This record gives sequence, structure tokens and C-alpha cells, in this order.
Amino acid sequence: MKLFHVPHTCVNITFCIVGEYDNNVYLIDDGSHAILVDPSCCCDVLMDMIGGRTLDGIILTHHHWDHRGAAAELRKRTNAPTFASRADAPFIEEKRHDPTDSKRLPACKVDTFLGDGQVLNFGAMAWRVIETPGHTPGSLCLFLDSCYGCYPQKAPVLISGDTLFYHACGRTDFYGGNPDQMKRSLQQLSTLPPNTCVLPGHGEQTTIAAEQRFAFRMFE
Repeated sequence: MKLFHVPHTCVNITFCIVGEYDNNVYLIDDGSHAILVDPSCCCDVLMDMIGGRTLDGIILTHHHWDHRGAAAELRKRTNAPTFASRADAPFIEEKRHDPTDSKRLPACKVDTFLGDGQVLNFGAMAWRVIETPGHTPGSLCLFLDSCYGCYPQKAPVLISGDTLFYHACGRTDFYGGNPDQMKRSLQQLSTLPPNTCVLPGHGEQTTIAAEQRFAFRMFE
């Protein structure tokens, strides 16, 4: 397993790339508390990445199968609660099926529903939830201001899932996708601090400033 580290951010960020769509799975910690974002697959690999840490939460940015393939098993093995939007939770819990999802997965209970403006506290970290529908109805991002990290002089962080990528945004032609909602979601994200480090679900990391010239202009 090859691990990567994101430099110059206000918290510690390690990630691996797994699955047929090269998903980024992030492990983020403040030195004592840790969360894992979008456990795509390969639970043994993710457990190795977690190591001896106690996992405080499993964050699911949306319901697509390639972002939650290992969620049920990881929740069972770590006893960590899962967090997701209310709109996408029925798909994660397999109470509904997305016809564009090519795989059926084990149901994973969502322990806490997330809504816009809600704050998730894990140790020093206080993540603000931003609802960003467009890719799926319940897609969400999480923003961490530098003052809530363990390195307050460094860059704030945005967990963007499949809403915002390097020079691109998420597709809106899947089941539940909506280009008008995506446009509004991108407009919200464009107001974040320019030096914010963006952690997308696929591809390389970027910044809010960099996307002012690319992703945020896609719907003009």
C-alpha cells in the first residue's frame, strides 16, 4: 500500500488511492482524533492506513458505490459512527437503489444525518457541513478553518467529495444529478478562503483560488 501526504494544511492528512476509479480515501487527524473520508473499498488496506489510531468517524460525502464500498465493514471493525446526508442515507442503508450504480453493496447504517451549517467536532477539529447537491441530491462538503486545526498558521481544508475536482466539477448526468444545483453549490464553495486546500474524491488536490479560473466558471 502506498500512502501519500498532503503538505501545508492545518491538520495531518494521509490518503491512499484504491478501487477501479482511483478513489482518494483520506485519513485526517489533529494529533489525537481522526476521521476517515469515503471508504471506497479494500477494508484491510484502510485498516493498515488507520494503524493503531482510534477512528472517531467515517464521513460519506455521497452515496455512490465507489465511495462507500468498505463502509459497512469498516464501521463494524472500528466501531466508528458513520456520518452522511439525510437525502443520500437511504441509498447507503440500501433502502433505495440508484439505477446508475452498477454494484449492490452491504447496507451501512448512518449513525448521524448531516445538514447545512452543522458543525462536527472531533478533538480540535470543527468541520462545518456545506450541502452541495448537484452530483447527488445529498452530496456534501466539509470545511475546516485553520483556527480549528493543529497547525493554525497553515491552510484551511475542504473535503469536496465529487462536487469539486482539480479544474472540474462533478458530473450531473447521473441519477439525481442536477446542473442548476451544481452551479449553486459551486457558487457557495467559491466564497471560501482562496488558500483552502481542496481534497477531491478523485484526482489531485487543488485550491479554491486555482478553481476560480476553472471549475467555478464551468456554468457561466
